[in-house]
Amino acid sequence: MTLAAGIEGSNPILNIVIFGVFVAITLGIVIYVSRRRTAGAADFYTAGGGFSGPQNGIAISGDYLSAASFLGIAGAIALNGYDGFLYSIGFLVAWLVALLLVAELLRNTGKFTMGDVLAFRMRQRPVRAAAATSTLAVSFFYLLAQMAGAGGLVALLLDISDKTQQGIVIAVVGVVMIAYVLIGGMRGTTWVQIIKAVLLIAGAAVMTVWVMALYGFNFSALLGDAVAKGGAAGEALLNPGKQYGKTGVSKLDFVSLGLALVLGTAGLPHILMRFYTVPTAKEARRSVVWAIWLIGLFYLFTLVLGYGAGALVGPDAIKKAPGGANSAAPLLAYQLGGTLLLGIIAAVAFATILAVVAGLTITASASFAHDIYLNVIKKGEPGAANEEVKVARITAVVIGIVAIVGGILANGQNIAFLVALAFAVAASANLPTILYSLFWKRFNTQGALWSIYGGLAITIVLIVFSPVVSGKPVDAATGKSASMLQGVDFHWFPLDNPGLVSIPLSFLLGYLGTVLSKEKPPAGKFAEMEVRSLTGVGVEKAVSH
Repeated sequence: MTLAAGIEGSNPILNIVIFGVFVAITLGIVIYVSRRRTAGAADFYTAGGGFSGPQNGIAISGDYLSAASFLGIAGAIALNGYDGFLYSIGFLVAWLVALLLVAELLRNTGKFTMGDVLAFRMRQRPVRAAAATSTLAVSFFYLLAQMAGAGGLVALLLDISDKTQQGIVIAVVGVVMIAYVLIGGMRGTTWVQIIKAVLLIAGAAVMTVWVMALYGFNFSALLGDAVAKGGAAGEALLNPGKQYGKTGVSKLDFVSLGLALVLGTAGLPHILMRFYTVPTAKEARRSVVWAIWLIGLFYLFTLVLGYGAGALVGPDAIKKAPGGANSAAPLLAYQLGGTLLLGIIAAVAFATILAVVAGLTITASASFAHDIYLNVIKKGEPGAANEEVKVARITAVVIGIVAIVGGILANGQNIAFLVALAFAVAASANLPTILYSLFWKRFNTQGALWSIYGGLAITIVLIVFSPVVSGKPVDAATGKSASMLQGVDFHWFPLDNPGLVSIPLSFLLGYLGTVLSKEKPPAGKFAEMEVRSLTGVGVEKAVSH
C-alpha cells in the first residue's frame, strides 16, 4: 500500500462530507453561544466563570485527550503491547498529579493566566514576562505538532499525497481554529471541546464494545489472538520491555519520558487555564471528578482498541500502512464497520485536533494580552474599553498564522520531538516555579526567573542535541533515519527526552536563584496567598472582574 492509496477502504468524498458536517455544526454552536457573551476580558478568557463542574470536567477531558491519545496510544499498544499501554498509565497518573499539586490551588490564586499566580507576591513585570514566554513556548511546540499531525492525518484520509495540497489542508484546519477562537472566545472553544470529548469517548466506546463482542467479551481470548497475530514477537506484547527494555539507555529514556509526561501535564498552561472557567471551588472539584472518570474510562478503551487492532488487523499491516502506528485505530474501524465507521472515526480524530489547537490558541493569546501587553507594556493600567480583548484577538490571528506556517514546514517530519519538547518545557520551566511559588515562603523573583528561563534554555539545548533531531541509525526497511534531520549527526545527549536532566536542574536553579538573592518577598504576601489558595477566599471577586 502506498501513501497515494491512502488507508485501504477510505472514501475521501464521504470523509469530506462528514468533516464538513462537523465543522458546520460546531461553528453554528460557537456562533449561537457567542451571542450570550459580554465583551470583557473575563468572558473572552474564561467565559466569565460560567460553566458548571460537569461541563468543565467534560471540556477538560476534551482538552486533555489529544489526537496522540486516540491514534498514537492505540498504535503503540498494537505494536508494543505492555510498553504502549504504559503511555495510558502515564497520562492518567499525570492528571492525578496535576490535580493534587496545582490545579485547584492555581485556580483559587489566579485570575486568567499562570502569570497571575507567579506575580501574586513577586515583581510583576519580569515574572509575567517570563511566564508568558514559557506559556508561548509550550503552546507553540504543542500547536506545531498538532497542526503537522492534522495535515498528515486528514491528508491521509482524504487520499492526498501532494505536499501543496497537504499544506492547504493544514491551512484550512488553522483557519477553522482561528474562527472558533475569534467568534466564541473561551465560551465557544469550551463547547467545541465538550462536543469533541463526547464524540471521542462515544466512538472509542462503540469500537471497544464491538471488538469485545467479537471475542464473546473474553479479554483473554483477545490477548491470545493478538499474540498469535504478532508472530515470533507476539509473546513480547504481554511483557514489559518490548520497546524500552533493549538497552540501559532505552530504559533511562523511558524513565525520562515518563517523568516529563507525568510532571509536564501539571504545567501545561492550556489545561490549567480551564480551572478559571468555573465560578466556585466546589465546582472546580466537581469538574475534577468528572474529568478523572472520563479520562480513565477512555484509557481503558485504548487497551482494547490497541490489542484489538493487533488481533484483527495485525502489526505487519499496521506498519505498512501510511502513517504507521497512527493508522491502527482507523484500520480497526474499517475492519469493524467498513467505510462509514472509518469516516466517522476520521471525523472524530479531526474534531480532536481542532479542539486542542483552539484551546492552545486562546491560552497563548490570553497570556500575551494579559501578561505582556496589559501588565508589562501598559504597566497594569487599563487603556480603552476592551483594548486587552482586541489585543488578544489580534494575537490569536498571529498565532494561528504562525501555527499554519510551522505546520506546513514540519509536515512529513518527525513531530514526536515537538510533543516531547512541549511536555519537557512545561515540566522544567513551569512546574518548579509554580510549586515553589505555592509552597515555599522564601521563593522570590530571581528564583522564578532562573527556574523559568534556565529550564527553558536547558530543555531546548538538550533536545536540539539529542537523537530525535540527528544521529539515529538508518532503518533498513525504509532507508530513512528516525531522526528529524537526515544524513547528519551532531547529537551528544543520549536520551530522546531531556526530562531526567532538565527537570531536576530547573528545580535546582529555582533554589539557587532564591538563596543567592538578597531580595525578600513582601511580608504577609505568602500567608495571604496560602489562605487564598486553600480556601478560595477572594477568587469569586477576581473571576467576576
